[in-house]
Amino acid sequence: MESLAIKNLDNNKLVVEIQKKRLDAAFAVKFRDDILSLVQQGHNKIIFNLSQVEFMDSSGLGALVSVMKALGGNQNMVLCGVKDAVLTVFKLTRMDKIFVITASEPDAISRLS
Repeated sequence: MESLAIKNLDNNKLVVEIQKKRLDAAFAVKFRDDILSLVQQGHNKIIFNLSQVEFMDSSGLGALVSVMKALGGNQNMVLCGVKDAVLTVFKLTRMDKIFVITASEPDAISRLS
């Protein structure tokens, strides 16, 4: 799970920090598969820290949607640290209405509690 920094919180909660500048077609499939593997291991609430991601395309968005479906919906997943360029992708696709997006990791942690 290179390019991902994973922190275990309590009760099967994880914080996953994507340590790449681009969540695009070149990385999205591996990212999705790595995260789905964590979900299968019983981690059912995940916070994604996107503070290092400067670009995301439809493949990256699709990977996040797949993870959300595997987790059973947006009440089990929170995004934080989303930069303006990436947030624009969410707004253009209206996915900002679907995903829970918070400003900071502590906000995201309290949102999932």
